[in-house]
Amino acid sequence: MKALILVDVQRDFMPGGSLPVENGDRILPVINRSLTRYPLVAVTQDWHPPGHLSFASSHKGRAPMDVIDLDGLEQVLWPDHCIQGTEGAGFPDELNLNPVTAIFRKGMDREVDSYSAFFDNGHRHKTGLAEWLKAMGVDTVHIAGLAAEVCVAYTARDAVEAGFGVAVVEDGTRPLSEEAFEKVKAELGARGVRFAPADELLNES
Repeated sequence: MKALILVDVQRDFMPGGSLPVENGDRILPVINRSLTRYPLVAVTQDWHPPGHLSFASSHKGRAPMDVIDLDGLEQVLWPDHCIQGTEGAGFPDELNLNPVTAIFRKGMDREVDSYSAFFDNGHRHKTGLAEWLKAMGVDTVHIAGLAAEVCVAYTARDAVEAGFGVAVVEDGTRPLSEEAFEKVKAELGARGVRFAPADELLNES
């Protein structure tokens, strides 16, 4: 059985948000017309406590996009985003949540960032998504959301490692950097991840 995973389709990653992905809002019509075609839809929600250590504001003298070592992991420092309970952490009004089966929150541990829908970046905490999908009989996942070369890519890697067939919905995601996304596509393709538009994936048997 196939499932759709929507990664971090939240206001802060939309144009006008605190960490906007260019044209991130353009994935919403693609997602909305796809949702009802999947028997299961899982959504992730970045859900950071205030003062998360992935925020540049938590490190004196640092600026967004600086890179530091955070407890042994390379960490890009981001603008404050998706803080628990804030409007920016919520889902856009345009996103149809009615067909969503389950929501998995991530990024709650202040000490470690969490890009993937399955684990934090240090693989210290599971979200429970892999176990839930397998319990529901899912063997293939299609992944959409934001941003393509960060949270979507990390989710795709972990999905492969968990034994799922994996495809990224290419018109259902947008990158922060097109150049970085092209490199990620090559790497993920070598791992067996497919990239295809929503209509092609949905029309397969």
